[in-house]
Parts: sequence; structure tokens; C-alpha cells
Amino acid sequence: MSEMEPITEQGLADLKAELERLEGEERRKVAERILRARELGDLSENAEYHAAKDDQAHLETRILKLKERERNARVVETGGDSDEVRFGSTVTFVDEASGREQTFTIVGTTEQDLKGGKLSAESPIAQALIGAKAGDTVAVRTPGGPREMRVTKLG
Repeated sequence: MSEMEPITEQGLADLKAELERLEGEERRKVAERILRARELGDLSENAEYHAAKDDQAHLETRILKLKERERNARVVETGGDSDEVRFGSTVTFVDEASGREQTFTIVGTTEQDLKGGKLSAESPIAQALIGAKAGDTVAVRTPGGPREMRVTKLG
């Protein structure tokens, strides 16, 4: 049995929406492609048919993985107002060495999307930031050595 995985309420809603899309619209599209390819005749040398069947297998694998994630999801209440960084918090911090400011929401591992501003709660940066308050400086262990991050804003 897999262990429960923390996820935000929005992350679970996004997961369910993706599952619904894949099980509905995407399955229909692949089934139509397979049907059209079958109509072309000899399946043994039909590249379109084989490509559509491969896509179907990938789609079904993706659906199974998402269903597994959904079964193991445990929504963690993020509870809005807190004066310290925690799961679900949106935090702005500055890397003291580079002066670079970044803003991320701390989310479950399966929700991580750095370009979308979502940082896994299991990442070294999030681990260091959890429990910090605005104005606090925390040390983050990185492969290049420790780095200082200063929390500038929560919310």
C-alpha cells in the first residue's frame, strides 16, 4: 500500500479535472484515431494504427497513475492567515548572495511546478523555509553549499 501524499485543495481539484479530461475527451480522440486507422486496411503494416495504439497505452498508463495519486491524496488544510511559512503558504524570499527574489506556494510533491510558482514541500528550500516568519533568514543546504534566504513576505 502506498503512503498518503499531502496535496492542496486546488491540487486535488486540478488532478480530478485532468482525470476527467483524459477519461472523456482524450479517450474518445484516441478511439476515433484507432477506428479511422482500422478502416485503412491491413493492420500489420499500418503505422497510423500502431501509433494510435501506442498513444492509447500511454494514455491508459497516465490515467492509472493519476487515479493512484487521487487515491493516496490527503488534502492538507492551508488555513489562510498564518504568520509563519507552512504547507500551502505563498512565500516571497530573497537569496542573500544573489539578491534574487522569488515567490512560491509550498505544495505537495506531485503538484510541484517551478515555472508556475509551486515548490514541493519536500524540497530543501521549502524544508528550510517552513516555520520561518517574515524577516527571518534561513540557511538552505544546496549542492553548492549553504545559502541564506530571507523571507520578505507571506501571503
